[in-house]
Amino acid sequence: MDGDITQHGNDAADKEVARLWRTWRTVHEMLADRGYEVSDDELTISLEKFRRDYADPLGFPEEPLANIYLFYSRARMKIVARPTELMKIKYTALPSKSNPDPQPDCGTIYVDFCADASGVGTKQVRAFNHTVDENNYHTGIFITQGNVSPSALRLLASIPGHICEHFQEQDLLVNITRHELVPKHVLLSPEEKAKLLERYRLKESQLPRMQITDPVAHYLGLRRGQVVKIIRRSETAGRYASYRWVI
Repeated sequence: MDGDITQHGNDAADKEVARLWRTWRTVHEMLADRGYEVSDDELTISLEKFRRDYADPLGFPEEPLANIYLFYSRARMKIVARPTELMKIKYTALPSKSNPDPQPDCGTIYVDFCADASGVGTKQVRAFNHTVDENNYHTGIFITQGNVSPSALRLLASIPGHICEHFQEQDLLVNITRHELVPKHVLLSPEEKAKLLERYRLKESQLPRMQITDPVAHYLGLRRGQVVKIIRRSETAGRYASYRWVI
């Protein structure tokens, strides 16, 4: 009987570690797709290496000291990444009279996995916000195992000069942009956007629209006013592009 219990525990541990590993890899893919510096080792980390780095002796992802068997927590799974030069270009406004030397509106991003399995509220978000603010991270991503209260979500968006986002782990088990039915989305730089509008003699408001709440927009961290190029496959034309204005 003890053997059955042990085997059941091992099966549960294997499933939980594999689940968290998939989320971990998707997060790194998301950062790379947004334009942050991510190494190949981080993108291709194996399940076994992840298990060695982030699982306790029983095989479960390490949580707070709820019992004597657990020594670490998801707090060890912090990620900090810097923007690439290409990303800086895409997030730098065109020069103007009022701003002749615009600076990139992007910077270091911080990702935190919340260890609390349930009941995530303002207490946990305040701690996350404090880390983002204290370290002057431009952007923060708070990843939880379950839902976050509405008041906590409002608090997450309340740090002046910083962008904070929320994802649930289950939303990152699969990278939606890798699905065959999801076309490739490419963010245009302000210069590319201006050339597009000039070429077709359009105002940005005349472009088809994309809600900022769209799952792909959320994944890419798009902002209102940006334009994305959407590349689709066609049996007759090979590939064709369309454009969306993020609102």
